[in-house]
Amino acid sequence: MAAGHNFILDLMTALGSAAAGGYLAKQLRQPVLLGYLVSGLVVGPFGLKLLSEANEIKPLAEIGVAFLLFALGVEFSIAEFKRVKDIAIKGSLLQIGVTIGLVAILATVIGWVNGFNQGIFLGAILSLSSTAVVLKTLTERGEINTLHGQVMLAILIAQDLALGLMLAILPALKEPANLGWEIVGALLKVLVFIAGAYAVGRWVVPPAIKSVARTESSELFLITVIALCLGVALTTEALGLSIEMGAFVAGLMIAEIDYSDQALAKVLPLRDTFASLFFASIGMLIDPGVLIDNIGLILGLVAVVMLGKAAIILPIILKFGYSFKTAFIASFGLNQIGEFSFVLALVGKENGFLDENQYLLILGTTAITLVLTPVWLQFSPRIADELSNLPGLSTYLRKFRDTKALSIPETIRDHVIVAGYGRVGQIIVKILHSQGYSVLVVENSEAAIQQLRQEKIPYIFGDADSEMVLEKAHLEKAKALAIALPDPASTRLLLKRALEFAPKLDVVVRCHDNNEIDILTQLGAQEVVQPEFEAALEIGSHLLITLGEKPSIIQSVINAIRTDRYVSIRPERGVNLVRKDVNDAALELRSTWVTIENGSPLNGMTLATADIRNLTGATVMAIQKGERTQYYPKGDTIVTSGDRLQVVGEAEELAAFRDLMMGILIVGSPYSHWVTLGENSLLVGMKATDIKARYNVTVQSIRRHGKLFNSVKGGMEFHSEDCLLLQGEWDRVEVVSKLAGLDSN
Repeated sequence: MAAGHNFILDLMTALGSAAAGGYLAKQLRQPVLLGYLVSGLVVGPFGLKLLSEANEIKPLAEIGVAFLLFALGVEFSIAEFKRVKDIAIKGSLLQIGVTIGLVAILATVIGWVNGFNQGIFLGAILSLSSTAVVLKTLTERGEINTLHGQVMLAILIAQDLALGLMLAILPALKEPANLGWEIVGALLKVLVFIAGAYAVGRWVVPPAIKSVARTESSELFLITVIALCLGVALTTEALGLSIEMGAFVAGLMIAEIDYSDQALAKVLPLRDTFASLFFASIGMLIDPGVLIDNIGLILGLVAVVMLGKAAIILPIILKFGYSFKTAFIASFGLNQIGEFSFVLALVGKENGFLDENQYLLILGTTAITLVLTPVWLQFSPRIADELSNLPGLSTYLRKFRDTKALSIPETIRDHVIVAGYGRVGQIIVKILHSQGYSVLVVENSEAAIQQLRQEKIPYIFGDADSEMVLEKAHLEKAKALAIALPDPASTRLLLKRALEFAPKLDVVVRCHDNNEIDILTQLGAQEVVQPEFEAALEIGSHLLITLGEKPSIIQSVINAIRTDRYVSIRPERGVNLVRKDVNDAALELRSTWVTIENGSPLNGMTLATADIRNLTGATVMAIQKGERTQYYPKGDTIVTSGDRLQVVGEAEELAAFRDLMMGILIVGSPYSHWVTLGENSLLVGMKATDIKARYNVTVQSIRRHGKLFNSVKGGMEFHSEDCLLLQGEWDRVEVVSKLAGLDSN
């Protein structure tokens, strides 16, 4: 009874501390798994000693890992895997092989190991990355289905398969003569397991799950799914392979049957609960004493490992034809040491490949790299963009970037650009095609591009949020842009950059979460569509028809809800959550706080009158008036002196906003209008001084290939596809606007 009581107390301590740590991390705007790791350190054997050994919750932690991989297997798409199969198989083998080889050579040369065999063992430990940490971070960020997410998961799954082989093969390094037989034996185990799993998954699991589902017993269904997951995971462990591999394969067994969504819904709460214990158990392994005593050496090892692995992975991903941004994010998402390297390190210690000091240093280094992973993944997209724009690197990186192939008619005009050709994107394209409209699709999936080729639909193969892709898409000639990307961050970046190329473009966006509706609207989307709300509106509309309401009244109600951005049906959110959303978006897009001075021309103006986005390209996300902060201010909001404005935009856009605030840019003029110059426009080759002299119209700003020029120099000639911001009397601006589209021939 006492042992049972201790177990319950340990479980309560681990879960309670994980909850507290996760809550604190969220309050500090950090990933919750960092809170779990720190909570394990606090209550573990090197902290408050509330849990004296990590082994006390290790079995539950392993269940968490099993459920993480099981859920991934259920959600896994064979079609999606095909698009990354080369990087999964060839790329991961290359990454593991190069890492082991380089580490073995360097460790032997500098004398950190005694002999090349020990170096190989150390290289194997460092070659693995953390499936659990990366998967959890991608899930939190909504990036599982992004291209960089798919690339990372493909490599991680291959590493998990390799772990089983390593556990079987590496101990044989003590007696190299037996190494060949150990490799053959390990491969036979894998083949036997795969053959058995295929047979069970095809002929046993589907009928068994269907039979259980017919009982309509929720508990029985859940127990069966758990038994399948853990049973297959334990089978792989018994074969000397990894638990992760078994759990993932169990998920694949479920994925192909009709009840996969139900199984996933049942397992997700258990997955999140036990996964928190797993991350806490890793935190319990961190010994602050070892870290403090060897802080210089460990930080050096962390830097060498994370930068070294990234340097190995980056060129490999580039070699397989991915853009620099995708390769950069993936390489810095996989540059940690995996949690199952702990298992290999323990095997190495028991077999004499590592001494006690080396083992402790590896544990400390691994723990720190795991803690840093969510941080790297948060900032790597921004760093990739900054590197891509560096003068010395941009030309070289351009050949690795974005546009891999394109099929666009030279005469394309008045088209609709659809970013993303998943389920939503395909439906949008079919609707537009059925009505005879011209469509251009932007997609980075090879499978989708092959389908577009077959259907003879114009396309660009590349990352939709890339400036190079947007240059090729002819946004200035387009009628509208529909964004249906799986990645919230890419969606926001694409929206921002698209409006830099074409400020008046009509953009409709599919959002992923309620939190994004206001952000996307504030960034300039004409309409933001939330799928769950739209489904509810259609159901409600049908019910109102059934109840006898007039169709005109129903349509009026639905339109009012959409016009108001679903505010009346959205759950209320606290100020802290809204502030977090704004700050996260501002951090991602670059932001600054600016105070309105007494003499500023903006003083007393509404945001609509100031026309800030058109004049500068920047967006006002929040206004602080005294102690009160207004997030997502509307156009009728009046700006007064002393107000602090949170503004997001590129460096030149923020500079333009400061010019506007100081009166350097004209604001509130009688009439302003953006026009785009056609290929043979009468205005091509003219200068701002020419237009001012002939028509008394000022060219206030120019957008050229998405770049904003607010200070229009007198000698600057206009090119075709330039976007000009004209300001002056209405009739004069209209004359120049017509000239923008008139053929000079």
